[in-house]
Amino acid sequence: MSNYHIKHLEEYYQVYRKSVRNPESFWEEIAEEHFMWRKRWDNVLDWDFSKPEIKWFEGAQLNITENCIDRHLYTRGDKTAILFEPNDPKEEAEHITYRQLHERVSKFANVLKENGIKKGDRVCIYLPMIPELAISVLACARIGAIHSVIFAGFSATALATRVNDCKAKMVITSDGSYRGAKTIDLKGIVDEALEQCPGVQTVLVAKRINSKINMKAGRDKWLQPLLDDAYADCVPEIMDAEDPLFILYTSGSTGRPKGMLHTTAGYMVYTAYTFKNVFQYKEDDVYWCTADIGWITGHSYIVYGPLANGATTVMFEGVPSFPDYGRFWDIVEKHKVTQFYTAPTAIRALAKENLDYVTEHDLSSLKVLGTVGEPINEEAWHWYNDHVGKKKCPIVDTWWQTETGGVLISPIPFATPTKPTYATLPMPGIQPALMDENGKEIKGNQVDGRLCIKFPWPSIARSIWGNHERYKETYFSAFPGKYFTGDGALRDEVGYYRITGRVDDVIIVSGHNLGTAPIEDAINEHPAVAESAIVGFPHDIKGNALYGYVILKETGESRDRDNLRKEINQMITEHIGPIAKLNKIQFVPGLPKTRSGKIMRRILRKIACNETDNLGDTSTLLNPEVVKEIMDNVL
Repeated sequence: MSNYHIKHLEEYYQVYRKSVRNPESFWEEIAEEHFMWRKRWDNVLDWDFSKPEIKWFEGAQLNITENCIDRHLYTRGDKTAILFEPNDPKEEAEHITYRQLHERVSKFANVLKENGIKKGDRVCIYLPMIPELAISVLACARIGAIHSVIFAGFSATALATRVNDCKAKMVITSDGSYRGAKTIDLKGIVDEALEQCPGVQTVLVAKRINSKINMKAGRDKWLQPLLDDAYADCVPEIMDAEDPLFILYTSGSTGRPKGMLHTTAGYMVYTAYTFKNVFQYKEDDVYWCTADIGWITGHSYIVYGPLANGATTVMFEGVPSFPDYGRFWDIVEKHKVTQFYTAPTAIRALAKENLDYVTEHDLSSLKVLGTVGEPINEEAWHWYNDHVGKKKCPIVDTWWQTETGGVLISPIPFATPTKPTYATLPMPGIQPALMDENGKEIKGNQVDGRLCIKFPWPSIARSIWGNHERYKETYFSAFPGKYFTGDGALRDEVGYYRITGRVDDVIIVSGHNLGTAPIEDAINEHPAVAESAIVGFPHDIKGNALYGYVILKETGESRDRDNLRKEINQMITEHIGPIAKLNKIQFVPGLPKTRSGKIMRRILRKIACNETDNLGDTSTLLNPEVVKEIMDNVL
């Protein structure tokens, strides 16, 4: 059926028109023809954004793991489902077939049940990128427990906050993890966190680094012996379409992290559909998303989306720089990866290194390249296109959020003509709207505004766990009747969308709204610049002025700093106009980033504004030491 797999631009427009004219029948057709249901739905969609309340496939019954595993056993039982590539390239990769995955998930699910976990209970998973992470996620879904994966780079404080917020009864972790040349004591972090978490009854511990750890009697149990004794079949729990599947925490711009709640049926249908189209997946492809399963990208496009399509999905434990900067390309060559999906941060970091790391590998298996996490700047896009894709692989610059569950705006490879820095066109079923400050929709092209979505799609988050009022306030109050993404966007002359950054990253200078992303793009075009971040700070005349934090490439380190500042401002003038020139440019060794690669702009803003008494929560930073260096050299 063409609706499910779009192959050219004309077909995209036909499918898109159909999807917005009659969304219910569009999604019903896809749900009916491509998934396994225990009971059909009574009603495709019931929604009201004012409450907000959204229900897809109401009355339907299913288990998502039957769709991701069981239904493939007869046709692809011996096909690799998960291809695990360990941190150390000397350790052998592991191919887990669909049949083996079925057995391992069943055994794990039975272990969960034997340890008192039942439908509706919350299980927090704090594991490195090893097969047990994907298997534990699926085991929870098998028995109807609600998984909450917490990225295994978060501090004990951040972990405790999340465990307590969702009232988890169990934590699954490992004795430690490998990260490049380092090992990390995950169990020690869990022990520290759980001093604040009286509700946790059991901790299951996977062996990874074989280190000596403390095991608390009555609470902590080694996982492997329990799996060895477990029965290899587990009847899946029958779930209602709107039963919770998982909670995933995303940093709020203020206050506590937000536990986004995703439910079962709509999430499954949408992630499977978008995976198939955004990556143009075909039966014998080997797909690799480099994200961590601790983020939504990993949930939707390492686990659920690929497995629902019977794909082979690569799980990588390591980092792009170990043992050297050729590691990504080594893996692509070794496993003949066909679709490669990573973050612009990683691309920029790799682009700084010697090109030999790329050119000495055979990347001819690649068909589609993707980016996720932030808009990709033009220089990085061209480097990726020229050197990795050899100008033969379309780049899908995907825009979406933890809250959306799946990709909302993206090119479809070989169908949508790509344009650097543009996420291009909405996926079928997605109805974007650009809004002005007065809440009016801006029609036509060559316009910019705040990006909203007018109509629900199946994988939209249904609530914030335990705080529906906050969900309403955050996403549905700014523009009543619409979901507000928090992002600004512009629509070009052909209707392509470019995300201009968070609306709180829009700085008003002398009455002009300046999005930080285009300015950063301009700066990053400078041959001496590796990366940059722009924030606003108060200015007597302009209201706000612009402060730039700039990381130099090695070639730029020896250059005269004053000349560099002039050249950078000249580039901004050329790309955007003199209004966007920076008042201050500080050269920095690094930028404060979360472990998912997002720049913590609020910290940079406080430093630029000289408000460093309270920097707020820095527990989620990958590199907290860089903050002190920036503060010590502030202009």
